[in-house]
Amino acid sequence: SCVHTENCFVPTSEIIAVEETEVNKKQRNIGKWQKMTKPHAFTVYYVKKARNHRWRCSDVTFWCVDEHLCNQWIQALKELLEMQKSRPKQLLVYINPYGGKRQGKRIYEQKVAPLFSLASISTDVVITEHANHAKDNLFEVNINKYDGVVCVGGDGMFSEVMHGLIGRMQKDSGIDQNNPKAPLVQCNIRIGIIPAGSTDCICYSTIGISDPVTSALHIIVGDCQPLDVCSIHHNNTFLKYSVSLLGYGFYGDILKDSEKKRWMGPMRYDYSGFKTFLSHHYYEGTISFQPAKHTLGSPRDKDSCRTGCYSCKKSEQQLAEQHKECGLKHEEDEEEWKVIKGKFLAINAVNMSCACPRSPKGLSPAAHLADGSADLILVRKCSRFDFLRYLVRHTNQDDQFNFSFVDVYRVKSFQFTSKLSEDNESNVTDTGKKRFGQFCRDHPACCCNTANSTWNCDGEILDSSAIEVRVHCQLMKLFARGIEENCKDEAAYSQSSVEQLL
Repeated sequence: SCVHTENCFVPTSEIIAVEETEVNKKQRNIGKWQKMTKPHAFTVYYVKKARNHRWRCSDVTFWCVDEHLCNQWIQALKELLEMQKSRPKQLLVYINPYGGKRQGKRIYEQKVAPLFSLASISTDVVITEHANHAKDNLFEVNINKYDGVVCVGGDGMFSEVMHGLIGRMQKDSGIDQNNPKAPLVQCNIRIGIIPAGSTDCICYSTIGISDPVTSALHIIVGDCQPLDVCSIHHNNTFLKYSVSLLGYGFYGDILKDSEKKRWMGPMRYDYSGFKTFLSHHYYEGTISFQPAKHTLGSPRDKDSCRTGCYSCKKSEQQLAEQHKECGLKHEEDEEEWKVIKGKFLAINAVNMSCACPRSPKGLSPAAHLADGSADLILVRKCSRFDFLRYLVRHTNQDDQFNFSFVDVYRVKSFQFTSKLSEDNESNVTDTGKKRFGQFCRDHPACCCNTANSTWNCDGEILDSSAIEVRVHCQLMKLFARGIEENCKDEAAYSQSSVEQLL
């Protein structure tokens, strides 16, 4: 069902609120309303979609002379809104007052809180005072009283809330997070992101824009987008979860250098990026991975993840069937592993495109949000000029994988051990020939550079270079709907969103 305004139809799923409107004397003296002895009115607040995935709150006022008819309309529309069961009524909000340009509190109070109030959403607001405040708090609160958790900040704030929520779910379910093979329990409580940080990659990749009002409206209408999560372990010890970029070499070095220059604000990433590019360090190691055979597409196709994504839905079904069979046969660990040894400028694993304003297509344009896989990108040692060509391709429409020194694989798990770690006999697990079926000898190892880099895990440093990574399909859900491409996406979303919440 829809409400018809002057120039568009608005689905009831995108109505924000309906309120009775007081008609003042000035309004009564305008145009045709002069003929009404005592006009009555109500206002419908709804989502108005603008360019570049931007949403705004718009409104239209309906007038009539019959008070009873006016009240009937208000009641009928409010009943329709009550039927939208996916909408949150009670939210827990964490605000990082220090992130980005320190605007989090102002953004929430001026742009977001009035919209939540209009939509009759109750909130409990926590202003974080130190690192891991939100994460620790999520282990203590009565989480069941909330319909969702909202974080106001950047990707770092989101990561903290995600770790708290996933950790709480595993603790309540008796799951040992230190076991890399443990089947993790899905989080049914959605997370909403109000962008207010230095980097807002996750918001951009799941909604299509980094805009606080747009994000708030996605939360209000109760959107739901499942999201894959990578768990990262070292020697059977849990390290971190990742949902966007897990990068070793180039992106790890940028982060490590930029951490020393936090006083520069967001500019530090440009400075450290330029410095890291000039240094041109490469790192030697061994990477082994299990191909994600359950997925429909490949990293080289043009099938981008969009609203109501068919590939994500079918891949999740395929993976569930595989797990059912493997559970009976206990053969998951014996599946084919591939091993590659070499010298790398960058090793990147992404769960999403990692699109941002500077790189509209992201690190892997065809990566999917919820298909149970990650795209593993290996950039081998090459000249500075060739590496620059590769980096420039992230900013234009050319195929960034079309280089002889770049390989990309769609994987469900992988392990990495640096040459230095191998020499010190501290690998993650035994990666001998007995376990792995295929070795890549096209690029023989060499010992020119034995230094270790660090892993950049969603913008946070991991100290261990030797890691074991596993993708957990649709482990969590966001207040988002993926990136809409056209009106067909909206129809696909409306069909799939209800299923995702069941």
